[in-house]
Amino acid sequence: MKPPLLLIGQGSNDDADSAEFGRFVHRLRCRLDQRAADVSGGYLERATPRLSESVASLVARGHHRLVALPLSLSRLDTESHPAMARVQERHPTLLCDYGRPLGPDPRVLALLAERLNDAATEMPREMTRLRPLELVGARPRLRAVDSMAAEPPPVHVEPGETAVVLVGEGSTDPAANAEIHRVSRLFWETHAYDFMTVETAFVSVTPPGVPGGLERCRRLGAKRVIVVPYLLFAGGMLERVWAQALAYGAGHPDLDIRCAEVIGDCETLADVVIDRYEEALQPVP
Repeated sequence: MKPPLLLIGQGSNDDADSAEFGRFVHRLRCRLDQRAADVSGGYLERATPRLSESVASLVARGHHRLVALPLSLSRLDTESHPAMARVQERHPTLLCDYGRPLGPDPRVLALLAERLNDAATEMPREMTRLRPLELVGARPRLRAVDSMAAEPPPVHVEPGETAVVLVGEGSTDPAANAEIHRVSRLFWETHAYDFMTVETAFVSVTPPGVPGGLERCRRLGAKRVIVVPYLLFAGGMLERVWAQALAYGAGHPDLDIRCAEVIGDCETLADVVIDRYEEALQPVP
């Protein structure tokens, strides 16, 4: 039997984020059950189960080795290893292999491109006017206004007149913020080169915020801007991204602003995680 996979989440006070994390853990549990491997998930902070609780549960079930994998879009994970080291002090016989964070894996960028293309798809006339968020299930969406409202027909916008704003969480660590800028450039060159540009923005902590990214695109002459959250799961962070975009759009009605969805719980993301898991089990040359 293979050692269990322990997914490490950052943790959030948001129920929607925690619910989607839980669904993703369940998806992986179903996938890896065919390979006789257990799957568990634990958070570093703010949400339950905590990392220490998940590890204790695995040890109680007789596991003495596990693969810990940070469920993070950043390559610069600095929290998971120290956290696991503290947990291992309580379980000195436990062996731990570490999987690489997801980072900007080519398949992750391809998922971002799918979200971008979904948002870029021309909408029928009744879908051109947008109001603030409403929650549909666990996924926030923009809500269309009544199609009887007096609005001009939608104007066709070429990709070259469309800019993209890739939005990361934002950090006090300059290296982490620089990584998001790197991802924006990588995404533009691999999946969005037909678009005018891919600008970088952050939800909080560091500038530019979402309005700043949108303003830069407007000054560059974009007729349409698509906001692409560089986030794994829906929740409060996504709502903040969309709310900032909608607030900016209210003051700039001539600019067509669209918001893409997060990467989300899906089979392709599970493929990336499973590959990281198998990679961690390979002997070091």
